[in-house]
Amino acid sequence: MASHPDHPFPLGTLTGLGVGPGDPDLITLKALKCLQKADVVAFPQGRNGQPGLAQRIIAPHLGQQLLLPLEFPYVLDQAQLSEAWDRAGDRVWQHLSQGHNVVFACEGDLSFYGTFNYLALSLERRYPAAAVDRVPGICSPMAAVSALGIPLTVQSDKLVVLPALYTVADLDTALTWADVVVLLKVGSVYSQVWQLLEQRQLLEQSWVIANATQPSQQIYRPLTRYPSLELPYFSLMVIRPGADPLPQALP
Repeated sequence: MASHPDHPFPLGTLTGLGVGPGDPDLITLKALKCLQKADVVAFPQGRNGQPGLAQRIIAPHLGQQLLLPLEFPYVLDQAQLSEAWDRAGDRVWQHLSQGHNVVFACEGDLSFYGTFNYLALSLERRYPAAAVDRVPGICSPMAAVSALGIPLTVQSDKLVVLPALYTVADLDTALTWADVVVLLKVGSVYSQVWQLLEQRQLLEQSWVIANATQPSQQIYRPLTRYPSLELPYFSLMVIRPGADPLPQALP
């Protein structure tokens, strides 16, 4: 615990935990130990009253800790998002200031488009005395290629990862020089991406995986069979336009 002259007892520490892509067994030993020792366990609140992915991942590992769901709206408006992050930081600080250690469960890895980053930045900005630690986790591209049975990169492959807000033009540019491209949350643009891959004759070198490592995991290949798909939120595509050849035994 950290100490501060303005507080009569040591402050608690906020620790961000990357808890992996979905399978509760893919949480690291370090994250598991932090989770089980924490006084308070925070996580993003799910939609429509349902548990979110991070909450479902950690559920089998929880004891009697206080649970702290934090609301992060699914909007693009920066003002609304900043307000939500500040509210979440205020709620976490209430516990830290009482000497309670708080962990925040974040699906995947903290540094890979993780929600924790916004919470930590808001907390540190508004409460400079706050102590923040981080524990990395397995991110979705690593889990996806393991499920597919292929490497993400080999030899001198150049890798590009495009987040959910990419455009097809971004992908077209990336395909001109990258050896491997990963598209996150591909469902909203799948039909446009499929058409581009057909034009470039890359459908046989592309894979889609939905809900990697979860019970509902689904793999789609070859994509020549799937000109249209209704995909869930956690879906990604792996494209290998110029990667070093894979062994013939791999799909």
